[in-house]
Amino acid sequence: MPRLILIRHAKSGWDDPLLTDHQRPLAPRGIESCAAIAGWLEQQGIAPSEILCSDARRTRETSALVFPAITPTLIPDLYHASPDCMMRELRKATAGTVAMIGHNPGIGSFAQNILMRFPSHIRFADYPTAATLIADFGGDSWKDAGFAGAEPVAFTVPRDL
Repeated sequence: MPRLILIRHAKSGWDDPLLTDHQRPLAPRGIESCAAIAGWLEQQGIAPSEILCSDARRTRETSALVFPAITPTLIPDLYHASPDCMMRELRKATAGTVAMIGHNPGIGSFAQNILMRFPSHIRFADYPTAATLIADFGGDSWKDAGFAGAEPVAFTVPRDL
């Protein structure tokens, strides 16, 4: 059964007005959030074998801090991707447990579209920075993945940790 770890990038900085949106780094609070999410995933006993990641700096930094031992596959199309684009990329995955790291509003919409039912967490609807969903899909491979085809396992945000 394919398992997805869906993470919105952690809080990014706006300190340097010369940087493009794509170049913005994580803020100190974002770095702390990554440590919290990494610890939570470790407590859950969940780790991906494959990471699909937007090529923006803040998503790459989120990936490196949450999953330091795994080199992500950088996918330019995941930068501000639509749910349809995210599903196309997910269907190309090969590992049993995959992490996808991206941006709102697409990642929040994607989370809502893939689930059969929503977690009861009050922050699920707005999917704040570093929000993390664990969801199990039916079927034997990612090629079988579809919208409304996943069951939520867990959802958290850094402020809960």
